[in-house]
Amino acid sequence: MVNNTLGRLIKLVRQQRGWTLREMSDVVGIPLSTLAKVEGDKLSLTYDKLQQFSTRLGLSLTEFLGQGETTTTGGAQAPLVMGRRSLTKGGTSVEITTPNYDYQYLCADLRDKRMVPILTRIRAHDIHEFGDQVKHRGEEFIYVLEGAVEVHLQFYTPVVLRVGEGVYLDSTMGHAYVAKDCESALILAVCSDEHVDLADELISLAVNEAK
Repeated sequence: MVNNTLGRLIKLVRQQRGWTLREMSDVVGIPLSTLAKVEGDKLSLTYDKLQQFSTRLGLSLTEFLGQGETTTTGGAQAPLVMGRRSLTKGGTSVEITTPNYDYQYLCADLRDKRMVPILTRIRAHDIHEFGDQVKHRGEEFIYVLEGAVEVHLQFYTPVVLRVGEGVYLDSTMGHAYVAKDCESALILAVCSDEHVDLADELISLAVNEAK
């Protein structure tokens, strides 16, 4: 199987649409010289630029990153092949910093995931300064790796989790995590939903938090 770099994916999409580099540059709003370097794997794109790139192509970020996995038969998308994998190294994560959390979305190169693994550095200390609690589709499990975390849930009394402890919850319920008696805390969160666009939704929520 070919290891699809960002440059190979861009070239694949460009060739599928019959564009020159200059034509693609005009569509996505990225300078020709920059685009040429990215396609040649001599330069990368920031998350904001990558999101701009995929949006102007009419694709979600997940759809764009999954281009190398998709084959078609008679114009219909082929079924997903089980046995996929993604390693948590080599630029396969997306990092977003918000006032409360530092998110690292793992395995972001793998499309149509029903589980979204996220390493989250919790820097918020005061629930009153946190802002509105987070809500989104699906369910999630968090596991404390460093420090201690005070978990605030819409319908429950706050509880403190320490290293080696975790909680499974309904993500449609308001929830917020703050570091307890430590400078910051680190958790592994795994979010899940029956819809395969959950990763896009979560990343979009984080981008809005960061503004």
